[in-house]
Amino acid sequence: MMSPTLHVPGPDQIRRAPKVLLHDHLDGGLRPGTIVDLAAAVGYDALPENEPDKLGIWFREAADSGSLERYLETFAHTCAVMQTRDALVRVAAECAEDLAADGVVYAEVRYAPEQHLEAGLTLEEVVEAVNEGFREGERRARQDGNRIRVGALLTAMRHAARSLEIAELANRYRDQGVVGFDIAGAEAGFPPTRHLDAFEYLKRENNHFTIHAGEAFGLPSIWQAIQWCGADRLGHGVRIIDDIEVAEDGSVKLGRLASYVRDKRIPLEMCPTSNLQTGAASSYAEHPIGLLRKLHFRATVNTDNRLMSGTTMSQEFEKLTEAFGYTLDDMQWFTVNGMKSAFIPFDERLAMINDVIKPGYAELKSEWLFEQTAATSVSSSLAG
Repeated sequence: MMSPTLHVPGPDQIRRAPKVLLHDHLDGGLRPGTIVDLAAAVGYDALPENEPDKLGIWFREAADSGSLERYLETFAHTCAVMQTRDALVRVAAECAEDLAADGVVYAEVRYAPEQHLEAGLTLEEVVEAVNEGFREGERRARQDGNRIRVGALLTAMRHAARSLEIAELANRYRDQGVVGFDIAGAEAGFPPTRHLDAFEYLKRENNHFTIHAGEAFGLPSIWQAIQWCGADRLGHGVRIIDDIEVAEDGSVKLGRLASYVRDKRIPLEMCPTSNLQTGAASSYAEHPIGLLRKLHFRATVNTDNRLMSGTTMSQEFEKLTEAFGYTLDDMQWFTVNGMKSAFIPFDERLAMINDVIKPGYAELKSEWLFEQTAATSVSSSLAG
């Protein structure tokens, strides 16, 4: 009989498995129907499609260009309908609900408060509306029999000049649902070192931050994010593969930056489907996460933008199990990596690992084992 540790899970088991999500954009995960509703409510008439199903297809096709810049253009439509308190509450609540229904038990969802001020909201009102939405979504999820905890990451845009202001905002709300800080946007021409004052401030305040790096620009952005800015995690970090040499005989040699990232256990927030869309990887089977898993980097699995990529955490894991034959043990490894790397206190992370994640995977493994036992019994009785 096959060992349950070698069992490749099916879609249902993957969906029910506890999952941890560290890299997900609020404005990249709206339901298409919600976009249509909100556009009608605020009089936004620039949507490319007004039928939810067609709109969802448009977002995926527009994002599937191989260009990070073109990918980012799709956010003009989602941000346009996220300018009021009610809209932000609704979007955040639905985000938490959707993630919980997909088996996500802990999520850090990021957004840029500065992109939601066009209708007169203040930065503080934006944060409070999103926090209210996350709490409402958690409550609804519990009513549906699902459990999730959502923390917010406040993002500053790389091309703008408000990073210190947003960092200070993140620090003010750090005990009210905001767990950290991030910078995002096009990498080329906008290095993270432009925002050193924000990162220095956060380090002085003993606060956490992640930096989008190594997605489109390569090793220099990873090096700057870590060695100049002091990032706790790397958003994507997929281009660390450029510092790893694989010889014809299969032997592997790590460069100094790759060795440092692995030795220091710096988490990589990897987003396979998104990376395919932006050209950072050519296929799931050739995605660097396969090699990074074998080399025991602190790799995590994430969605990035569920609307634009037409994805969920379950679908990301389905693609990886198809490409690499990943088992429940592999899924648990990625999930524990994610929880270890979260920005909540250590004792809370440990409790999630020991009381939620490990028991959840143990249940799935025992479920498979009993199914195999039953199947064996049936076969034996038929043979007799």
